Amino acid sequence: MAQEPTSITIFTHILFIMLSFLQSSMVLLPIVLALASLANSAEGRAFFVFGDSLVDNGNNNYLATTARADSPPYGIDYPTHRPTGRFSNGLNIPDIISERLGAESTEPYLSPALRGQKLLVGANFASAGVGILNDTGFQFLNIIRIYKQLEYFQQYQTRVAQLIGPENAKNLVNQALVLITLGGNDFVNNYYLVPFSARSRQFALPDYVPYIVSEYRKILIKLYDLGARRVLVTGTGPLGCVPAELAQRSRNGECDPELMRAATLFNPQVQAMVSSVNSELGSDVFIAVNTRKMHMDFISNPQAFGFVTSKIACCGQGRFNGLGLCTPMSNLCPNRNIYAFWDAFHPSERANRIIVDQMFNGDNEYMHPYNLSTIVELDAARV
Repeated sequence: MAQEPTSITIFTHILFIMLSFLQSSMVLLPIVLALASLANSAEGRAFFVFGDSLVDNGNNNYLATTARADSPPYGIDYPTHRPTGRFSNGLNIPDIISERLGAESTEPYLSPALRGQKLLVGANFASAGVGILNDTGFQFLNIIRIYKQLEYFQQYQTRVAQLIGPENAKNLVNQALVLITLGGNDFVNNYYLVPFSARSRQFALPDYVPYIVSEYRKILIKLYDLGARRVLVTGTGPLGCVPAELAQRSRNGECDPELMRAATLFNPQVQAMVSSVNSELGSDVFIAVNTRKMHMDFISNPQAFGFVTSKIACCGQGRFNGLGLCTPMSNLCPNRNIYAFWDAFHPSERANRIIVDQMFNGDNEYMHPYNLSTIVELDAARV
């Protein structure tokens, strides 16, 4: 005859069930939390950034390179008032895009802080000094060249798949917004770096431009193959108008015609290439961002945008504050909001805000085929 279970036996059985459930819950808890975070961030979507110093937010801090912005007065107007590796007095373009989308800024991919649920926000792979070509920026030694950035993007996807599963990771990447900023260094830190540079001996400028645009195309196709489905593609700014070039090439503050010719050739060819790739894909994956025009608006008429100058950098030394690096010993303007350029090459935070505003609201002259506000609406309707 079976023995009746005692109250102790029943209690032990219940306790065993509860412990088993708790143990399985602890295993699932990180996945559940990550998926909940992913659902909550659907409106803010993941954001991935590739490119050079205009969009690097600190990766080069972790590298042995001279292309760094890790000492004062960089970051003087950042919320912490400390240098972060951004080539800005405060926020850079990716930060402001994230802010406008209601999301937190992405972490540099090399940062130890990029782990766990932070991965779901996205990642910034950009590295100051890089270009479309692998030989661009060789003088900076250890930088993350663009194909290495794409390799890190693959590595990132593996890490996210371990966190939320392969299918959710694939969806996160497919639905993400991507920004890629390349090209300027292929001129100022390659073709025009020194007189009779290797690339200028190899190519006349009208031949060099189609060459680097064709190489840019390969990079975009690789991004698409890695899952990117909504990519903002920038050209260059007005290269001949930055304080560094004015200091070396300009007599009276006029933009250097040769570098302006390079930008004038490059940007329309980038837009044409983007349109061609979209036609081949049968979808508007890539968005051409006319950063040259965005910059020229406030460079040609700084007072209309509240700037006192678009020629003199806020931080620097020499003519137009355009010689050498921005350091603690440099001249430093007291009010960064009235300078279009922060240092010899990079816009101030306020200028970056004007650029991002055109990304969101500009017409087809600035953003082709859509501006960022339209993209957000279109993509929200598909989710």
